[in-house]
Amino acid sequence: MAYRPAEYGNQACLRSSSEHLLNIDNEDETLDPFISTPPRGVIQLFALFSGILIVFVPDGIHRIIRKWGQIGHIGQGLSSWPTDFSGGILPVPCHSHNDYWRRVPLYSAIEAGCISVEADVWLFGHELYVGHSLASLTPNRTLASLYIDPLVTILERQNPTTHFLPDGAHGHHGVFDTEPEQTLTLLIDFKTSGSALFPYVVSALEPLRSRDYLTHLNGTQIISRPITVVGTGNTPFNLVASNLSNPHYDIFFDAPLDKLWEGPPDSEPATPSDPKHLVYGSDIDASLPELATSTNETDDGGEDDKGQGFSGAPSTAEAYTTLNSYYASVSFSKAIGHVLWGKLSEPQLELIRGHIRGAHKRGLLVRYWELPFWPIGLRNYVWDILVKEGVDLLNVDDLKGATQRDWGKDKGWWR
Repeated sequence: MAYRPAEYGNQACLRSSSEHLLNIDNEDETLDPFISTPPRGVIQLFALFSGILIVFVPDGIHRIIRKWGQIGHIGQGLSSWPTDFSGGILPVPCHSHNDYWRRVPLYSAIEAGCISVEADVWLFGHELYVGHSLASLTPNRTLASLYIDPLVTILERQNPTTHFLPDGAHGHHGVFDTEPEQTLTLLIDFKTSGSALFPYVVSALEPLRSRDYLTHLNGTQIISRPITVVGTGNTPFNLVASNLSNPHYDIFFDAPLDKLWEGPPDSEPATPSDPKHLVYGSDIDASLPELATSTNETDDGGEDDKGQGFSGAPSTAEAYTTLNSYYASVSFSKAIGHVLWGKLSEPQLELIRGHIRGAHKRGLLVRYWELPFWPIGLRNYVWDILVKEGVDLLNVDDLKGATQRDWGKDKGWWR
């Protein structure tokens, strides 16, 4: 005999009783005329209410699960644990672009599982303000109030002092309880003068640094910690690479991805100034933009405020290593070009593959910004291609679309 849950039996009994009551007027008319029967509408209402009651008032295990952990119910006091801040959240390789624009900065990105967040920082007086433009700045939205202080609070909770972890046994658990070894990248976009901003950023990170929460170079190797700080925008490479300006070696650089392009292993070595001949051969597609020379390229070194990857930059791509850099990024629209007819061309795909080869050879994580965002189908297509080709994280504005989308068979980066 097939197993039938108890509630199904209850419903069957109720249905049988209801049908009997509803059919009472069809019985023999010789019933005692002095016996009063309820109107049919009342009976139908009673049957409907009873059915709803069964559905919405759970019994047995359903009631236990719904009430578990609450005062006066099974599991009282057992529903929480010290590090449950992010319990059940799985980290995914996405970057929360312009994170400060979200209704709840930082926390929304963590809730979605993003492993990287971005803060645009401006220096005025002696304070670091966060915002997309000068018009958006307010006195209370600072790097400390939106990111540093909340991160300290989160990490203190994720690394508690308990009977099992007494004082002195300090851990380095990150923000994600499901993967405590996963670092969260704080990408700081220097909007004002990089050389002026840099010492203030170094100082602002002290609350995280003093608790040993920052990824850093110990002289010979990278020591991973819950937070990895990466400078982009006007961040000067020469200050990142200097032990005088970056004495703790805990701020890393966002290298220029288009300067790292490399051809397939069996091809001729690419020249730093023009790798395009290896991609197109003699037939250059004029619809695509110039590569290395199109994205604020500079070879003079030491010059400030040149934009992402080029402020104080060296003259050779060989200078970018895991000892000074973490990301390798570039504008998708400038480096790859427009997606014509809803599909990337083969030369464009070779550009992407060359970027990824060059960055991964140096141990750097690949990120494209200025991705297509509309139409949604085009955006999703580009996301699929980038993930398939090996890009390390997606630069996204739509957190839900990036972290909860059904990528379809053989398209998801989680597979």
